[in-house]
Amino acid sequence: MVQIDLKLIEQKKQTIESARTFLKAQFIGIDNIIDDLLDYIQIWYLMPDILTRPVIVNLWGMTGVGKTDLVRKLVKCLDYQDRFAEVELSNVDNTSWENSVASIMENHGLADEKPSIILFDEIQRFNTLDSDGAPIAQTKYMDFWELLSDGRLSKKSKEDLDYYLFNFLARRKEQARRKAKGEEIEANDENPLLSLWEARELQKMLGLQTPLDDMTDITEGEMIDLIVQAKKKKKIYEPIDYSKTLILISGNLDEAFSMSGETSEADIDADIFHAFTKKITLVDIKNSLSRKFRPEQVARFGNIHLIYNSLRKEDFEKLIRKEIERIIKSTQERLEITLTIDESINELVYRNGVFPVQGVRPVFSSIIDILEANLSKFFYTALMGGHKNISVSYDHPHSKILATIGKDKIEIPYVGRIDKIREDNVQDTVASISVHECGHAVAYMVLMGLAPLQLKSKVASSYAGGFTFPHQIHETKENLVKKIKIYLAGGIAEEMIFGKQHASIGRSHDRETATQFALDFVRRYGFDDEFQATYTMDAYPYMMDKSITDTDVEKMMTRLVSETKELLSNHIGLLRNLSVELSLKGTMSPTEIAQSAKKYNLNVLMKEEGFLIIADFEKKLQELA
Repeated sequence: MVQIDLKLIEQKKQTIESARTFLKAQFIGIDNIIDDLLDYIQIWYLMPDILTRPVIVNLWGMTGVGKTDLVRKLVKCLDYQDRFAEVELSNVDNTSWENSVASIMENHGLADEKPSIILFDEIQRFNTLDSDGAPIAQTKYMDFWELLSDGRLSKKSKEDLDYYLFNFLARRKEQARRKAKGEEIEANDENPLLSLWEARELQKMLGLQTPLDDMTDITEGEMIDLIVQAKKKKKIYEPIDYSKTLILISGNLDEAFSMSGETSEADIDADIFHAFTKKITLVDIKNSLSRKFRPEQVARFGNIHLIYNSLRKEDFEKLIRKEIERIIKSTQERLEITLTIDESINELVYRNGVFPVQGVRPVFSSIIDILEANLSKFFYTALMGGHKNISVSYDHPHSKILATIGKDKIEIPYVGRIDKIREDNVQDTVASISVHECGHAVAYMVLMGLAPLQLKSKVASSYAGGFTFPHQIHETKENLVKKIKIYLAGGIAEEMIFGKQHASIGRSHDRETATQFALDFVRRYGFDDEFQATYTMDAYPYMMDKSITDTDVEKMMTRLVSETKELLSNHIGLLRNLSVELSLKGTMSPTEIAQSAKKYNLNVLMKEEGFLIIADFEKKLQELA
């Protein structure tokens, strides 16, 4: 029966709560992850002796959201630094001589069956299936799956111990041969002490608690006695029990976080990315894992999957404030200078440092670039003049960082790196893009009854571009047709405003996507009554002649182009007005878009990020009851 120390459990419970408070102060936007993680590990931390298999917790999210750092700080909070291993398993050959999880655990001193923590980071690199779903040949770390299965790793001690015995006996025979020939044998050679390497290996194989320094005082004869005793007990042949281990698995799954590829996108609202990641579920994670690992391996990850959302706009703003407050405090403590930072600096950092998909790292870099690098110049002036107060702000219209130090005012010309890229967009190009994007926006508002989440014609890119960001759309026969029209509307709007001869090639991706929808409409989903077979199967026995549907798809696209032209013609005033406004501003919010539409008698709703456009199926079903 397991003895329960209630006093110790209560102390550990307080440690958990202290860790909760500390971690929430250290990280922004992941309070729910911290709560869930600490709740899931409580049984392991409070009463590890009752566990019969390891606790496995998975952490999934895009880069820069704090997965690895959270684990490291948690380990420190729990005072487990000496019982912790951080491992990156990979299919790529490297110079590491370790080829098993067992050897990693042994080398970290964690093979003693006591509570420990191991983090398997960037686990997506250890995929066992390639991009086509074919198995990948693997020779290293295959006992990882054994560990996840029941927490027990088999040992190879029998072969290792027999190797030591063989070498010992071979040396004894060699000594006997030399004696028989009358050769002189020194006392140290007759029964030598163990080398440091031999002592360490023996310590691991036999599970000895003897300090390594003392092990090096053991002679070969004493080593043989230890090995013989251990072989009689047979304990050394049993698998090592890691049931008291906390196994944390961390990784990035691009298949689930489809927006993770937008690493260079600095203009899409962080709240939009957050809303999309918020809808990722356990099922999405398992589907993504099934593309990288075999079914039986996916099952071994268990069902505890903590999914990080990308950070919201307010999270990034809070992070920037926190870092600036740290700089202010540090300046006061080190230099006894009171630093006042205007909100305009925060805004400058946000505009140039926030890439929602990249997490917090670019923000820290931008704070160094924008603020800390320039503060050194202000500190020098203040210290030389004996001033104790510095006020810093940013003059956006004139692109200058301003500092007031006593009666002195210092100006440093500064254009944010991302602001510079946005400003470099040629206005004629911006005008063309504005019309294109407003074509999408007008079609979206008319067909969906909603204002887009974002409308932009100036973006941070080496080439000019823009976007109209929609809500999530439940795909039905009706919505597929609407989406095709929305995609076609951009290029058609350019023709209507500038004339066909000035229409740009920016329509290429739109037309490809619209055509894909039309092909699926006919070939995959059977929404065209004349074509009910599926023309998309690639397996040879099921392949059908796709050219049969080509004429129908072409007719459909031609008809939808005509209908889209009519739609935009009916709202040409709104298209022109909205295009002019977007060209001047470069970006428009849903409120601004809706207000412009209202001027032309088009009333649209504004819905939050994550809203799903879907028919009222429940109401229709209830009407049948």
